[in-house]
Amino acid sequence: MNHLFSIITITFNAEKELPATLSSVKNQTFTDFEHLIIDGKSKDKTVELAKASGIPNIDITSEPDKGLYDAMNKGIRKANGKYLIFLNAGDCFHTEDTLQEIADCINKNNYPDIVYGQTQLVNEKREFVGMRHLTAPEVLTFDCFKHGMLVCHQAFIAQRSIVEEYNTTYRFSADYEWCLRCLKKLRTSAYTGSTIIDYLTEGLTDKNHKASLKERFKIMCDYYGTIPTIVRHIGFFFRNLRRKF
Repeated sequence: MNHLFSIITITFNAEKELPATLSSVKNQTFTDFEHLIIDGKSKDKTVELAKASGIPNIDITSEPDKGLYDAMNKGIRKANGKYLIFLNAGDCFHTEDTLQEIADCINKNNYPDIVYGQTQLVNEKREFVGMRHLTAPEVLTFDCFKHGMLVCHQAFIAQRSIVEEYNTTYRFSADYEWCLRCLKKLRTSAYTGSTIIDYLTEGLTDKNHKASLKERFKIMCDYYGTIPTIVRHIGFFFRNLRRKF
């Protein structure tokens, strides 16, 4: 059966983070979705929690994988929905009506290639930390992402028909490069005008963050040119200084 949404959640030993995500999905007032749990053969209670969630149309795969983006590719291959939503363990929809809001936006805009919204940051207690420092634009284009990943991956919802698999040669920033390939195919997009995702800020190490930034710089050079990317990064440096002080 084809659904409007395929919600794809990647897990590995995520018994602490997953319950909030499962609850968020289960409580949605819009129900035309499948929920794909792609688990990397967890050794804790992750799979048990998913099985006990009571979410209709949940599909659980638990087997070894070659990392996050390999698992995401498994999710893409299994997905039957018209639109893909990657909702990682610990991340949640902003309200119980979020999927309905996204569906209404899709219908109103005649099934755009990409629909997107804003993201807020929360801590492990689900307390509001702040809005994501990069703000989703009201009009989305390929050139928008030369300034960084303006739309959070979880809030970037693409039609299955334009989606390709992630490039697993990137260990930390394949999601950014994946979004760029989606944007290359973009004909129409729709902005919900609201916050649709609560993003869990915990768990990102400084080491991985730095490695991610290095990968993202290389990707920007490949897609937008080396010299323009260097010039923009000088601007990013001063932008970060202003944010800190």
